[in-house]
Amino acid sequence: MAEQALKVLKDVFGYDGFRSGQQQIIESMLDGRDTLVIMPTGGGKSICYQLPALLRAGTAIVVSPLIALMHDQVTALSQWGINAAYLNSSLDFQVQNEVEQQLLRGELDMLYIAPERLLQPKTFQLLSQCPLALIAIDEAHCVSQWGHDFRPEYLQIAQFANNFPQVPRIALTATADSRTQLEIEQRLELRQANIFIQGFDRPNIRYRIGQKDRAREQLLAFIQSEHLNDAGIVYCLSRKRVEETAAWLCTKGLNALPYHAGLSSDIKKHHQHRFLTEDKVIIVATIAFGMGIDKPNVRFVAHLDLPKSIEAYYQETGRAGRDGQPANAWMVYGLQDVVFLRQMVEGSQAPDNIKQVERQKLEAILGLCEITSCRRQVLLGYFGESEHPACGNCDNCLQPVPVWDGTEAARKVLSAVYRTGQSFGVNHIVDVLTGSETEKVKQFGHEKLSIWNIGTELNKQQWRSVFRQLVARSFLGVDYERFGVLRLTEKCRPLLRGEESIELREDLRKKTARTKYDKKKSVQHKLDSQEHILWEALRALRSELAKEQDVPPYIIFHDATLMEMVMYRPTNRNQMQKVSGVGERKLDLYGDQFLAVLNEEPGAQLSVDQQGDESITLFKTGMLVTQVAGMQKLSVAVIYNHLAGGISRGELTVDEVVELPEKEIQLIEQEIIQSQAVHGLALKPVYEALGGVYELAVIRCVSMGLANK
Repeated sequence: MAEQALKVLKDVFGYDGFRSGQQQIIESMLDGRDTLVIMPTGGGKSICYQLPALLRAGTAIVVSPLIALMHDQVTALSQWGINAAYLNSSLDFQVQNEVEQQLLRGELDMLYIAPERLLQPKTFQLLSQCPLALIAIDEAHCVSQWGHDFRPEYLQIAQFANNFPQVPRIALTATADSRTQLEIEQRLELRQANIFIQGFDRPNIRYRIGQKDRAREQLLAFIQSEHLNDAGIVYCLSRKRVEETAAWLCTKGLNALPYHAGLSSDIKKHHQHRFLTEDKVIIVATIAFGMGIDKPNVRFVAHLDLPKSIEAYYQETGRAGRDGQPANAWMVYGLQDVVFLRQMVEGSQAPDNIKQVERQKLEAILGLCEITSCRRQVLLGYFGESEHPACGNCDNCLQPVPVWDGTEAARKVLSAVYRTGQSFGVNHIVDVLTGSETEKVKQFGHEKLSIWNIGTELNKQQWRSVFRQLVARSFLGVDYERFGVLRLTEKCRPLLRGEESIELREDLRKKTARTKYDKKKSVQHKLDSQEHILWEALRALRSELAKEQDVPPYIIFHDATLMEMVMYRPTNRNQMQKVSGVGERKLDLYGDQFLAVLNEEPGAQLSVDQQGDESITLFKTGMLVTQVAGMQKLSVAVIYNHLAGGISRGELTVDEVVELPEKEIQLIEQEIIQSQAVHGLALKPVYEALGGVYELAVIRCVSMGLANK
């Protein structure tokens, strides 16, 4: 069976060998054992159930909460030649019925299904008529009531699965501490499960956490200096902040799109589609975005607000650098973040035991922010991996944080809070300590207190840093019902009495060297000039093929596969199939086109813009589209995409390019207009609505002409 699994891995997926842990997990499934898999993002979880689905008899059921991504997941599988489909609320009755008939005829290797749909009696009746290969529960941490992604429907999955006792279950997640691991086992009723924990370290991600000081300007400086032409995700806590930040970034010349639960499903779908299919797009989002996003070349994830837990932080930052190339996890936070999140915990209607867990999770993320040693050690230690050496790839390792003896300053703060009656917030007490004669100080007579003007050794920003650290470390509490009034905690008593000392971070240093992300470490920046020209030519071809099919470029080939083509220069189909990521199906689909680019003389490759211009020039001489394709050594669909660009720029007209009767062009235009109201600019729905009669590239030409009217 192991040899058969390796053969499928190579023939279907195009890989020569398994990654760490994959073979043992697959063998567990092939043996019919229930299995729990905890594997970091980008570690290859999907193959752990996709490959057994091809070797076990029947159809694999994949339970996923990611309705918006099921279409892309199924499209990606079809590129490997795998028969897959999905059932969720986005499908109309006719399509649902066709999927059900395919399932009953035994034509599907895999069926993706949302948990809500799985639990319907109709679904049970349908699946009871089919042999099932396995049941895969993706994003299994959603079953945890303690977690940040809790989905109530996940609690009933075991009840459904128990109707199929002979069918093995596999639960998969990237994020689970020991408590969540136990909860997954229990709530999904995994039976004597084999448990595989592949570690949590993502060594290519650089963790950087700073003090918030005009956060939007800090974010802009970070993007402009390090990620100007990269795809990235920016997380904010509120919808309002998401929309304001996205709009502001656009005014600064960046391509930023908002995403949150308050937007219509059409807008969310359109923005997600653009993020997945285009380069240099930044999504500004709440936590509603990101789970299951497979875009491999996200170069940064930024947080403008503090996440609620280390699990949330790890899950969100893990969306960067799935391709293994250097990536940044950048965050700024301040005292208001601490106050706001603690207020959310205390003000929630949750039972006391859940509130206590939420408090512990908040303390853990605050500890990560305030730590002066290696951040990766703290992050991995939270998930039970305590033996890691200092990583050398976080801000604290790269630029050790100076600390100072803050004992005296802390005592002054605690005394000031106490002597002002534990009735004021940070700003007022800072005014008292620094001797500011504000109206409020005079109103309460605080200029007469012994603690007035005793803090002149620090400026106001430095005092706010002291307050933030004392609140974060629970030496001060916040009364949320009294608008952020500070109060002493039991923990502060030894410090106030002189029985303890405390070291604080020296946050406000003058200009310091940045722990800058070095793009030159990425593989493509090590190419010579000729290799770089070939790399860009392969990427241009991939982009054209992706546009032709209206899919993300990485679904055609990952960057790593293109890079291997550059490095090894295959000259025939046998050599091409040895490239990692080129299986039999993709070799048939794309092998000849990529080989044509690889076999051109060095320096002969044109840029995508030059190719497009050349196609338009040849077409204008009177050549047919098929003749232009032959001259350019490109597919007919790619040439149509070039001509569509010419139509959009006014160099050509639809009538010149599209050889269809006027009535048919009008029919296509009408369908495009109707589709845009529902699906935005995506053309795949138009192609499907027209029954596949017209090539997608032809529809794109008509769309470009329509936009010019």
